[in-house]
Amino acid sequence: MYIQTVTYPLDLTKTRLQIQGEILHHHDHVQDSSGSARHRHVHRGMMRTAFGVVKEEGFFSLWQGVTPAIYRHLVYTGCRITFYEKIREGLGRNSDGTFPFWKAVVAGITAGGAAQFFASPTDLVKVQMQMEGRKRLEGQPVRFKNTADAFKRILREGGIRGLWKGWAPNVQRAALVNLGDLTTYDTAKHHILVHTRLKDNYVTHGLASTCSGLVSAILGTPADVVKTRVMNQPTANGRGLLYKSSLDCLMKTVKKEGFWALYKGFLPIWARMAPWSLTFWVTYEQIRRIAGSSSF
Repeated sequence: MYIQTVTYPLDLTKTRLQIQGEILHHHDHVQDSSGSARHRHVHRGMMRTAFGVVKEEGFFSLWQGVTPAIYRHLVYTGCRITFYEKIREGLGRNSDGTFPFWKAVVAGITAGGAAQFFASPTDLVKVQMQMEGRKRLEGQPVRFKNTADAFKRILREGGIRGLWKGWAPNVQRAALVNLGDLTTYDTAKHHILVHTRLKDNYVTHGLASTCSGLVSAILGTPADVVKTRVMNQPTANGRGLLYKSSLDCLMKTVKKEGFWALYKGFLPIWARMAPWSLTFWVTYEQIRRIAGSSSF
């Protein structure tokens, strides 16, 4: 939870970047007091976005939505690791103890998708709370007072199903991220052990986690952009007003903003995922060793 809290401003910055192009296309101009049109939003990079949040909304606004993010972390991380190991053991290893790549792919995608499905309500609240400061600056009414109020309002307006708004792109993103994280870490670690003289220690764990963090960011960013936009869109009677589905969001984003719009927020995602992955895997492996369990 510590690394989750420390790196959280990068998550919020990433969300603002991913919504930025969407805002520009749906709110192109506003009228000033003289009646002439002026741009309401401008394109910002990662640093300007982060500094803009601090300047316009206050320093602690960088942690808007951190509470549901921690809830999500507890549910998601616990489920994905448990599911992956259960699936891995169920599919079986090779005679030399290695895990075939195709089985690692199946396990990573399945474990990530299933874990995210359970954690999706917390992710929905997190994304919507991350945009509250922006909405206040635009003169829009504040939707939520706190995390509990957010859950209550979503339940009141959309029922239980409303809590799983955007679950499909969320699950798709998690499947790709865990394909990059769990599958890459497992495969890279055993590849290093088999083809080098390195031992099963923190050096090997660090190298494998570095690979997994980069691959996760590359595979997961496009799905993360789609997930963020679908979850943040306004709704009426439980239906999104901007996008019909994750595929519709993907097609509209590429058509209006170009292919590279799918990689908005890549730098903060990678900057957050790299230390998170390194810290998590090195710590997790050491906890397993201390507990007397076999290495992951």
